[in-house]
Amino acid sequence: MTKPLHGVRLVEFEGLGPGPLAAMMLADLGAEVTTLVRPGPAVAMERLAGKDYNPLRRGKRIEQVDLKKPEGLARAMELIVAADALIEGNRPGVMERLGLGPADCAARHPKLVYGRMTGWGQQGPLAQAAGHDLNYVALTGLLSLAARNGQPPIVPPTVVGDAAGALGLAFGITSALLDVRGGGAGRVVDAAIVDIVAMLGTLVQWMRAGGQMDGHEPSPFHDSPFYDTYTCSDGGFVTLAPIEPQFYAQLLSRLHLDDVDPQAQYNKAAWPALKTRLAELFRSQPRAHWCALLEGSDTCFAPVLSLAEAAAHPHNRARGTYTTDAQGAIAVAAAPRFLPFPLMNQPETTK
Repeated sequence: MTKPLHGVRLVEFEGLGPGPLAAMMLADLGAEVTTLVRPGPAVAMERLAGKDYNPLRRGKRIEQVDLKKPEGLARAMELIVAADALIEGNRPGVMERLGLGPADCAARHPKLVYGRMTGWGQQGPLAQAAGHDLNYVALTGLLSLAARNGQPPIVPPTVVGDAAGALGLAFGITSALLDVRGGGAGRVVDAAIVDIVAMLGTLVQWMRAGGQMDGHEPSPFHDSPFYDTYTCSDGGFVTLAPIEPQFYAQLLSRLHLDDVDPQAQYNKAAWPALKTRLAELFRSQPRAHWCALLEGSDTCFAPVLSLAEAAAHPHNRARGTYTTDAQGAIAVAAAPRFLPFPLMNQPETTK
């Protein structure tokens, strides 16, 4: 049977994690994905998952493009004009500064579907801050729901299984409908939660294969001092996830840990002592103190919020993520959001 997205052409500007995973999912469904990669090594991902094999590139055509050069930008736009869709995962404003933003692309290709993958969204107080999975889940208020009494929170319930299964079903149905609209046959969408969660685990399975967890060596995600939840003096919690060297260096600087060598981030023998030291440091001040010091920076930080706090947080309020009715019931807005292309400045016409 022909795959439902056969004939769909997609250009991916390769980033970290979720963007490549989404492009891989589309490639698995038959889309022709051209992935544009930067020259040089991807240091953060190679440290976490190894450099010998990248499962997120499965089914994709890889092309190295230097977007810092005019010929690289020209090649990228050439591919975009010939594509049906685009995926990018840069910080808000980066593609615009490159001349590859939505308005630039719409001027050349009005029917393009422009996919933007970010952690915090295109606008809001945290839009320009660095972050990772743990931070995003913390700020939604969902991480707090996973905490047992008197213990730090862990992975939130229902989101990984039930919600992922629902998302997979919606994705499968949409893909099949696209095929039917193009003249394809109807089909059954077998969306088993166990299959979908296993597939979404591609990132962690890749990192496991690289020896970063589920082995004899300490894991960056389970044992390191730079990816964890810490308790504050008032009983609140905060999260840290500065995996990249530059973000880790900024964390050490902001915490005035001048005696800690940022180049020794992956010296696993030093992790237990530094983790104990960080735990003591965060226990010395209330959560608000650490928010004032770290939130909105590139330290990959977020407080663990209750759902009520999450609904009131400036970033979530700015984006309209949650609404609260007169009785205090909290509802969440639909996602992802669909926005019209911004219009380029048009010259005035004379009548």
